[in-house]
Amino acid sequence: MSTPLKIIADAHIWGVESAFSTLPGFDVDLTVLESSRIKPATVRQADILLTRSSTRVHAGLLGDSSVRFTGTATIGDDHYDKAWLDQAGIAWANAAGSSTGSVVEYMVAALLHLHEQRRISISNSCIGIIGAGRIGSEIETICRAIGMQVVVNDPPRARKEGGEHFCSLDELLRQTDLITLHTPLIREGTDCTRHLLNGARLRQFGGRGVINAARGACVDNDALLQWLDDKPDRFAAVDCWEHEPRPERQLFSHAGMAIATPHIAGHSVDGKAANTWFIYRALCAFLHIEPAWNMRDHLPTPPSPQMTNTQGDCWHQLHSATSHLYALKEDHQTMQSWFGLSDRELPNAFTGYRRHYPVRRAWQHIPVHFTHADAYTLQLAQAIGIKIV
Repeated sequence: MSTPLKIIADAHIWGVESAFSTLPGFDVDLTVLESSRIKPATVRQADILLTRSSTRVHAGLLGDSSVRFTGTATIGDDHYDKAWLDQAGIAWANAAGSSTGSVVEYMVAALLHLHEQRRISISNSCIGIIGAGRIGSEIETICRAIGMQVVVNDPPRARKEGGEHFCSLDELLRQTDLITLHTPLIREGTDCTRHLLNGARLRQFGGRGVINAARGACVDNDALLQWLDDKPDRFAAVDCWEHEPRPERQLFSHAGMAIATPHIAGHSVDGKAANTWFIYRALCAFLHIEPAWNMRDHLPTPPSPQMTNTQGDCWHQLHSATSHLYALKEDHQTMQSWFGLSDRELPNAFTGYRRHYPVRRAWQHIPVHFTHADAYTLQLAQAIGIKIV
């Protein structure tokens, strides 16, 4: 006889109904809700809660509920009060690592876009990577492979592994031309990352560019705006913003904002499917059942192979190829167009774009044929993750 199981889930978890409507050995009652409707009253009788980042999960939400497991289909989990969940005996899971490939592809596209804009010279730039976890480590490998100098700051890893491979944040700020952040959002303690790049540290920075595809509050956005205002040759590329879904208009529309995107770096359809797959497996482990759903059965058919006829140097050809694979410029132009929206319209535009994001496949599923590339360009293409035919 099947065991009753009541699940409340965010409507914008990819494939939520196909993944969670049936589970072996359970009589599932799945209720799919907009995040605004996930409240104490709606979760009180639930056994399982599945969310995205717009739902804060803490005692106020679950303190009077029967929830035994909660999972977020996102990499970040700072919207979860993990200490309280542990104390309350509620199991929890995130999707850390699920969107790594998507974010790395976003970063590669961003670097090539910045080079195409002549804001950086890839082969003559020193990049500082703050946070060398899954994403930061992959970016480090790619940046070294394409000839960039790389400096890495990661205090937790430095304490564990020794400091030979790492430098202090002060050293990184002095030595680099470009900074990219890939840390979790930690609000207090020794490794606090909230406003890790604040006004004082930005004033220390001797370079010209800041990239943030980590968490919005890792960079003080008011300080970043002031830093951009101070010198016209400075630039930023930002995907994660403070005060989402109400990012500061003066910042995302600034002349120095080379790339402004609405928190979609990890939003390839493969990345979103992997988000679901990670928490699905975690739930199955919690329930002691074997997974029966496979995300690959529900992914769309990959597009046809792409061809690039672009001539020019290797960086121009690689930029052309990655633009076929991911239309970064379109995401940027869309966000820039929101400057004139009202205070009510802006969060709706930001949230709506993320929820109804155009299909973007992982690069491994879209082979590219270069018609004019030499061996060095093809070598670089493979290093940055392009599948060549």
